[in-house]
Amino acid sequence: MATASGRVYVTESGEAIHGILASFATPADLYHAAEKVRDQGYSRWDTFTPFPIHGLEEAMGMRRTKLPVLVACIGLSGSGLGFLMQWWMSMYGYALVTQGKPFNSWQAFVPITFELGILFSAFTALIGMLALNGLPRHHHPLFRKERFLASSDDGFFVCVEASDPRFDPDRTRSLLEHAGATSIELVEE
Repeated sequence: MATASGRVYVTESGEAIHGILASFATPADLYHAAEKVRDQGYSRWDTFTPFPIHGLEEAMGMRRTKLPVLVACIGLSGSGLGFLMQWWMSMYGYALVTQGKPFNSWQAFVPITFELGILFSAFTALIGMLALNGLPRHHHPLFRKERFLASSDDGFFVCVEASDPRFDPDRTRSLLEHAGATSIELVEE
């Protein structure tokens, strides 16, 4: 994988490098390592733990996602479209006197307006979550590493990707060693 500078890092066997994987002994070690990686300005990296660690997002410098704003905008647009659709149909498309009420009686539009808002919000949340997370992804290079399987049991990992503009195999390895990594290895594509 080419980096932002166009460099491609390869192993001695010629395989392209995905990144560097470092394991840490405890959640506290991982937390402090995440702070150090964040402070060095890396942007393409992630942590992997078997359970949520309180405050790890702040240690990683993660910003809030834009997904709630997107869901609200699309959900409100869906509600508005649902309301307009009912109003137009009741006024012009299929004008029918129902229970003696005027054609534009908005109270009758509430259930469908609400349901369309929920429907648009739900689909936006699902599709937006998949798109923002880059899913579905059928393969990830980290799954090749036997050690990485411990991330679902008792392992704590940081992976810095080679596509990061600040990535340099030697400097990144040194940073992770100073952060307290118990083991460090290259991850091939």
